[in-house]
Amino acid sequence: MSSEQIILFGLFGTVFALLLWGRYRYDLVAFAALMVGVVLGVVPTEAAFSGFGHPATLIVALVLIVSAGLVRSGAVFLITRTMVDASRALGTHIALMGAIGGILSAFMNNVAALALLMPVDVQTARKAGRPPGLSLMPLSFATILGGMVTLIGTPPNIIIAAIRQDALGTPFGMFDFAPVGGITALAGLVFVALIGWRMIPQRADSVLNASDVTAYIAELTIPDASAHIDKRLSELEDVAAKTDVALLGLIREGKRLYGTARTTALKAGDTLVLEAQPDALDEFRAALDLGFSDTKRDEALRAEGEGLDLLELVIPRDARIAGKTAQAIGLHWRQRAVLMGISRQGRRITEQMRREVIEPGDILLLLVPKDRGDEIADWLGGLPLADRGLAVTQNRKTWTAIALFGGAVAAASLGLVYLPVALGLVVVAYVLTRIVPINELYTHIEWPVVVLLGSMIPLGAALETAGGTQLIARALVDVTAGLPAWAILTALMIVTMTLSDVLNNTATTIVAAPVGIQMAQSLDVSADPFLMAVAIAASSAFLTPIGHKNNTLILGPGGYRFGDYWRMGLPLEILVVAVSVPAILVFWPL
Repeated sequence: MSSEQIILFGLFGTVFALLLWGRYRYDLVAFAALMVGVVLGVVPTEAAFSGFGHPATLIVALVLIVSAGLVRSGAVFLITRTMVDASRALGTHIALMGAIGGILSAFMNNVAALALLMPVDVQTARKAGRPPGLSLMPLSFATILGGMVTLIGTPPNIIIAAIRQDALGTPFGMFDFAPVGGITALAGLVFVALIGWRMIPQRADSVLNASDVTAYIAELTIPDASAHIDKRLSELEDVAAKTDVALLGLIREGKRLYGTARTTALKAGDTLVLEAQPDALDEFRAALDLGFSDTKRDEALRAEGEGLDLLELVIPRDARIAGKTAQAIGLHWRQRAVLMGISRQGRRITEQMRREVIEPGDILLLLVPKDRGDEIADWLGGLPLADRGLAVTQNRKTWTAIALFGGAVAAASLGLVYLPVALGLVVVAYVLTRIVPINELYTHIEWPVVVLLGSMIPLGAALETAGGTQLIARALVDVTAGLPAWAILTALMIVTMTLSDVLNNTATTIVAAPVGIQMAQSLDVSADPFLMAVAIAASSAFLTPIGHKNNTLILGPGGYRFGDYWRMGLPLEILVVAVSVPAILVFWPL
């Protein structure tokens, strides 16, 4: 073993020991290891920061922005309403989301599949009052498993097909991976849904507490030409229940309708009175395409700015608005803001929103021009609540966002556009259509995750260049000499999985596939089962957040630590080996 290899293996060992310890944040540990590698000469200076421009790093950053766009456009709400029910048991929810993610991943890049479903899962967790970390890891693993089924599901399959064509003359076809990959994915999904999620650590500080979120009495209007005109108020209750909104009554021509409100046929201009938390209120509005209570002021506000924010404001006794109405102080014409809702500790609101006298202790929900929240709070004399990341859903752009994303994924899946370029074009389009405001573009990126990937990729490339991976491969050939073919196949899978947990799975496949062919030739058997074993194993990176882009994507949103992944990932990898080896021997006999 050369001195360069010893240094690199030592660096990797130190990095993983520190990350598992958890004393220092993962991005600092990884970046420090990269700098030490450069100083010691095992990472070339010119390649030190190549990881920050690597496609894997760019995809992670772009996917996070695209996910935010899908949330803001209402696409997430659309999927949540039609496919996901927050009242389901966690195991059932994980099984459903895993099945959806697995099917999508078979026919589109599994990173893109996770990008679509991750915000749905987080939204469902919020509504169910549980930590998103309980379901995000199972979802990530499910999308990784689904990618095993087809040629285009994951990069290792594409590489394996190309290597087979070079070595044996013909590539694998689109569905050649389906028998083994499908059985393995199904077994993995069953494990994740029934057992695996129970192994994820639960932390009290990550639990969503519904009591921490204020509920508002709010008003929304029925726009002209609305699809809900002539419907009865009671017909909207199913959507209200799904979005956690309580319908309280109806206002028509300035008068509240009591008693018969639920059976009253809706007209254009009617105002619905409801109680909801801010996110639920926005979801209900987007679901039914309703207007804000102050429609004319809202339209004027939208015409002027780069976007809208939701501002939550506690009103003290000396506030400008205390004892007055929003209309009396000129909230709109002075500050271009609209009062959306009032929270008053359970007491009734008896007037229309803009005519209601604001009392000390009220919490107001305001629709304000983007980036003017602090200024408006100072003018009113209110105290902003802690920022909960509230945003106004652009529900009129739902299908635009879905079409842009779907077109990019289709183009990338068909090989017409490189995936990072396709996602980059989606981000540009989202900014140009104001689905994602340009001043929020970088706030959606998990920068610690970007630093982690950007630092580890050059270290992995240095290990490969120094011959570290080839050293492991040669050792595998020597160790397995004399064993039966199925045992050698199993050993190859285990080593490939281990490498894939540390290195980029593309690099792992490029190294491991030729080793598999060489091992098959030495045993005088078909190379196909060995190539299939490498394809399954290279995609089975479940032990760390850096083994697969999907695991990296969920690290921040799920509130995970580096050492959390192996708890569910290790038994899943054992299951993958136990299921796939017999399947390979049946469908691709030696």
